[in-house]
Amino acid sequence: MGRHLYIKGVTGMLQKKEMIKMNKTNNIYEILSGGERVTLECKKATKGVPASLWETYSAFANTYGGIILLGVVEHMEEMDNSKRFEIIGVEDADKIRKDLWNTVNSREKVNINLLYDDDIQTIDIDGKKIVAINIPRADYTVRPVYINNNLSRGTFKRNHEGDYHCTEQELKMMLRDANEAGNDGLLLEYYTMDDIDIPTLERFRQMFQTLHPEHQWNSSDHKEFLINFGGYTKNRRTGKEGLTMAGLLMFGKGLPVRERFDNLRMDYIDKSNLVGDQRYSDRLTYDGTWENNLFNFIRMIIPKLTRDLPHPFSMNGVIRIDDTLQAKAVREAVTNMVIHSDFMINGVLKVEKNDDCFVLTNPGLLKLPVEQIYKGGESKARNQRMQNMFRMIGYGENLGSGFPLILNAWNDKHWIKPELLEQPELLQVKLTLHIQNEPINEPINEPINEPINEPINEHLSNRQIAIIMAIKEQPFLTRDDLAKEVGVSLATLKREISILRKNGYIGRGGSNKNGQWLLLKKICK
Repeated sequence: MGRHLYIKGVTGMLQKKEMIKMNKTNNIYEILSGGERVTLECKKATKGVPASLWETYSAFANTYGGIILLGVVEHMEEMDNSKRFEIIGVEDADKIRKDLWNTVNSREKVNINLLYDDDIQTIDIDGKKIVAINIPRADYTVRPVYINNNLSRGTFKRNHEGDYHCTEQELKMMLRDANEAGNDGLLLEYYTMDDIDIPTLERFRQMFQTLHPEHQWNSSDHKEFLINFGGYTKNRRTGKEGLTMAGLLMFGKGLPVRERFDNLRMDYIDKSNLVGDQRYSDRLTYDGTWENNLFNFIRMIIPKLTRDLPHPFSMNGVIRIDDTLQAKAVREAVTNMVIHSDFMINGVLKVEKNDDCFVLTNPGLLKLPVEQIYKGGESKARNQRMQNMFRMIGYGENLGSGFPLILNAWNDKHWIKPELLEQPELLQVKLTLHIQNEPINEPINEPINEPINEPINEHLSNRQIAIIMAIKEQPFLTRDDLAKEVGVSLATLKREISILRKNGYIGRGGSNKNGQWLLLKKICK
């Protein structure tokens, strides 16, 4: 089969490993034990390729990727997963494979072929042949993946156990993400320099001049300065000019920002050091006391977040050095929250400070798989002009190095590994930065879903070890099924899961209902 523009990511590689395992061990029953889910679909398909397969192809490609099994029947009325699936096989596996390849390479059916030769396998199970198809998650540059030459009605997303038409908003999100130029260069007609809060811009310019005292832009007027940063632009074809999305959101007066982006809220809430019935100890939201732009928001919340972090300092000559890895990581996390936000959808740019963690949420979904981000995967920011603005005042690392910086800083303190979670149902991303007074047993410096080098099981009960081993074998088990697997009540399982997560042994990827368990530490059996 001919190669194409798609580059397989970590998600696709993990799926491929699972398929290879099935082919070698014929252990389809193990895969089926978790039931149909966001990454697994079973179809009868005894006589040929079902038409509904291509909806699933689009859905898997646009979501997390997944595996389709042809020749497997699901008995919906059966509650026992071990009996719910019946392997009936297909009549002519070779013909099905040929038809699949013919169709997937036809632009009349699908807009892009994501499959390689070994993504379609025939597997013999007790004399019956099934066809297993691995659908990788499509790179953000080629999404949306759609069928029947119909972008609006042929684009699907995977949700729980089914394929659903993408909403207009979801479709627009994918189309925007495919634009490598980013979102924030959009010319906002009728928004001019009159809508810029000059004191905000001057504070930014002071920070820029401090870091770049000899830079030629320091002598520019405000408009020219913004042009150089992509905050103001002119359409050469039409002659229209004005602020860009980046210019208004970063430096605009509060009222124009809220008028143009009434879908967006900025919110900081401090729930640390509460006394009595206090709901919060500090709050920063729209209250008329500050101009509600992104630069002000970030400038005001970073000191609030970092002031309680450990601040050992040293002297370089007469200069005090007290900027820590953790403070840099917090700046990086907050900056990432902004530059990767989708400000075209309804959402909240929210930062929550707790005694034991920081929680950052932003509108928009991840452009890369979570696993790839943990490994330092490179994707262009949605808001590249804002990214450059922050970088020029010392906020933000180079492409692909930001999240590893956060991981390394937390590892340096032996704090629980940061948790990055995509929440598709809310169209937002959540990052939790745990802070511990006491270090955990071992530093964690490997990507998520991969164990650290030295196995440990200090202070683990036999029941907790059993839970970890069950998760290792069947990461897609629900809590109910996991409780049955280990032989404990659901309440007991939840209590043990809470302990294991708190101590950094396990995590969760995806939604609570349809995600998977992640092993963060290797243990001795």
